[in-house]
Amino acid sequence: MSEPDFPAADTRRANAAETEFSAADIRVAAMNLLARREHSLGELRQKLQRRFDAPAMLETQLQKLVEENLQSDDRFAESFARQRAGRGYGPARVRQAMREKNLSDIAIARAFESAELDWWALAENAFRKKFGEPGRVELKEKARRIRFMQYRGFSADHYEHLLGD
Repeated sequence: MSEPDFPAADTRRANAAETEFSAADIRVAAMNLLARREHSLGELRQKLQRRFDAPAMLETQLQKLVEENLQSDDRFAESFARQRAGRGYGPARVRQAMREKNLSDIAIARAFESAELDWWALAENAFRKKFGEPGRVELKEKARRIRFMQYRGFSADHYEHLLGD
C-alpha cells in the first residue's frame, strides 16, 4: 500500500503561509519580549532571528525600537549589573556574563559607573553568607574560600581582608 499523494500546490501554499510575516509581526514579537524584561540588542536580535527569516526587516525594526528608546543596551546593562551583584557575583563574573549577552565594553563600563556598586561590601556579604564570620582557618579551608570568591568573580582586593591571616 502506498502513501497518499498530496498535491504539491497545497503543500507550497501551507509553507508560504507559515513563513509570511510583516514588519508589524516582528515588532509585536519584540515588544512581547521587552514587556517581560529588558533585553540587550544582541540578545533580542538572536531571539527574533530564530522566528523570522528576514534579516533586513528585522534590523529595521530593531533600529526603530532603539530610536524610540523602547530598547536600550545601557538600561539593560545597568539592570543586569545590579541584578547579578545582588545575587552575590563580583565584577569579573558580571562583566563576563554581560559580554555573553552581546553588550559592548562601553555599555558595560557605563553600567558599572552608573550602578555605583560597592564591590567590597558585596564581597563581604557573599563571604559571610557562605562561610559565616571571617577568621583564622586551616590552609586547605583558606584555599577553598579563595576559590569560591574567585569563582564568584571577586578580585583578591575585595576579599583578602576576610581570610584572617
